[in-house]
Parts: sequence; C-alpha cells; structure tokens
Amino acid sequence: MENASIRITLNRGEERRIKGGHPWVFSNEIREVRGEKRPGAPAEIVDVGGGFLGVGYYNPHSLIAARLLSREREEIDSTAFFLDRIGRALALRRQLYPELATFRVVHGEGDFLPGLVVDKYGDWLSVQFLTAGMEARRESVVAALVELFTPKGIVGRNDVAVRTLEGLEERVEVLYGEIPETVEADEHGLRFLVDLKGGQKTGHFLDQKENHLILKGIAAGKRVLDCFSYSGSWGVHAAAFGATEATCLDISERAAALARENAALNGLGNIVRAEVCDAFDRLRSLKHEGKRFDVVVMDPPAFVKSKKALKEAEKGYLTINKRGMELLATGGYLITCSCSYHMERENFRQLLTQAARLAGRQMRLVEVRSQAPDHPVLLAVPETEYLKCFVLQAV
Repeated sequence: MENASIRITLNRGEERRIKGGHPWVFSNEIREVRGEKRPGAPAEIVDVGGGFLGVGYYNPHSLIAARLLSREREEIDSTAFFLDRIGRALALRRQLYPELATFRVVHGEGDFLPGLVVDKYGDWLSVQFLTAGMEARRESVVAALVELFTPKGIVGRNDVAVRTLEGLEERVEVLYGEIPETVEADEHGLRFLVDLKGGQKTGHFLDQKENHLILKGIAAGKRVLDCFSYSGSWGVHAAAFGATEATCLDISERAAALARENAALNGLGNIVRAEVCDAFDRLRSLKHEGKRFDVVVMDPPAFVKSKKALKEAEKGYLTINKRGMELLATGGYLITCSCSYHMERENFRQLLTQAARLAGRQMRLVEVRSQAPDHPVLLAVPETEYLKCFVLQAV
C-alpha cells in the first residue's frame, strides 16, 4: 500500500485469525504501532516477522484497533477503491434481487467494508459510518455512491451508539441531494412508508423481508398479534396474506402512526390495528382479558448491546416469549426473533424451551431462519450473522 501512514505489527501467533479470514485486530494483539496514531489512519498490518497480512485502518481509541479492507497491497483512500468494492456488493444484490429497488447494498464486514452500512430505498440511500476509519473516508464513499446510483438523496444515519465507542458523535445529516419526510419502499408488492431521518435502524427492517413470507399460508383466516411492530411490516404482511385481524403493538406513537399509514396505503386499514403501549405490559393484560391469537410475532429491538448485558437481556426474551406462548390458540404459531449477535442461536433455543416450560405449552420447532441474503454472512466472521428467527407451533 503506497500511502499507509501506520505499520502495525502483531504479537506472535495473533495472525492466525486474520489469516483465517477475519478482518479485526484487537488492541491487545498488537506488538508495535509505527507512524501517526490518529483515528482512521490507513495502516499496513504485518505479522511478527514482517509478513504482509493486509491493509486497513487504525483507531487507537477502540478495542478493535484495526480493521482490514484488503488483503492486497492497494490504495484504500480513493473513490476508485470504493467504486470497485461497492460495485461488487451491488453485483451480488442484482443477482439475488434483479427486480428489487429496495435492499441492503453494503453489509459491513459481510461485504469486506467493515464499518459501513448502505441501504437503498428506491431513489434514496441511507448510510451509516460506524467506525472512525469509515468516517475518515466519507467523501470517497459518498462520491462512489453518487456515481453508482445517481440517487435523489443520501442520508447519514449516524445516530447509533456504537459510534461513541469509536470516539465519534451521533448525528443524522443529509450527505447529498434532498431527503423527504418519508419515501415509499416496495416489499413483496406491498408499499411501506419509510422515515429515512427518524425511523429505526436506517428506516426499515430490510433483514426480515424473506422471513415475512413465513406468514403466507399460516396467517390466512387467522388472528395475528405483532409485538414491537415498529411500522407494521409483520402485521401488514399478515393482513395481505389473509389474516382476519392484525394487532400491532409498539411503544412509539410515531411507529404506530406509520403502521396505520402503511395499512391504509395497502388498503388494509380495516384489518390492521395499531396500539401505543409497552408490549411487556400489554402481553400480560391480554392474557388476563382471555385473548387468544393464532399467530404471535415477537420482533423486539436488540436487548443485548454487549456480552455484559446478556444475562439481563435473557430475562426480557424469556418474559416476552413466555407471555406470547400463553396467548396462542392450540395449533397457533409463534414467530420469535432476536437481532442481537451476542444471543447465540443455541442459547436462544434453550431460552425458548424454558419459556415453553414456564408457559405450560408444548411447542413444535417448525423452522429456524436468519437474515435476508443481502445481509451476507462470512463463515470466518460469525459477527456478520446476527438475526435468529424461530418459528414454533403450539401443539
């Protein structure tokens, strides 16, 4: 790499994970750093013998001190680099979804661009620069996106807590063009309004689009409860697939309003109902009211932000899934999700087993799913797979 301002030498033996395909270098794995130690600085990573491992960027203030962008000696501080790398990511999506206008373009490490997330909503792009290294290359990234997509607007959804770990501030900003209050996205022929500036994540949950199709067949003629519903994706899909009623629960008035708007947009306003409430409390009161549902969806936000918070988060998952199971009619389905990487799949399964026992229900495991394929998973980087979606049936 011609212009690397830093040379990072790893401790003996610490190169094994990097050689195995993982892009992260932790601060305690580093033997020596030579050069200008500024956040985001380009870096060449070598083993203890000086053997070249790759190029990336460095942040002295982060536990993950360096992240690889390439295993070749190439210039990473250029629009050309990002044109090539984002172009490759886009080519994969065009193979997977040749007709779609809304999809994830870049999934961080899954697309060999750690610290960068790009979602496409028709003519608009929503971008997250999650690390100091990507923040430092913002101009090159935006220039590449403009050239590849000629969008009407690009919004930076940098209001995510992980940025503070990198020494970055949280903010939402228009990076290019104009961003309207809402834009419209298509999913399986349904229309959804997306709040690009203030919605959850980048505006819509693109990782669940394949999982929404689970409802096809099992929702027809049924009563559906969509918990932590945000803008009503599960509820609207259930109604479109023939549900007789779909009740959406969310603590946010804005989210509930979006759910109602999305239902009306698809001519389903008479089937979908949105309540503003604390889902934990409402699940308990629904049981006391003697309510029963044929399908219950649990798609909460990430309860687990770190490994330290895992035990407390497990209590939350246990509570909502127990209460969801208690509301199921015999033969009914629970579709339950965790988008927390730290909640491992087998751990989640054991937790659901415990919830079933506490609820006094016998549950059949129908299917286990993950995120949509435009959120690619690298075998060598388990952190790229975060979404677990279990489909259970009360028998």
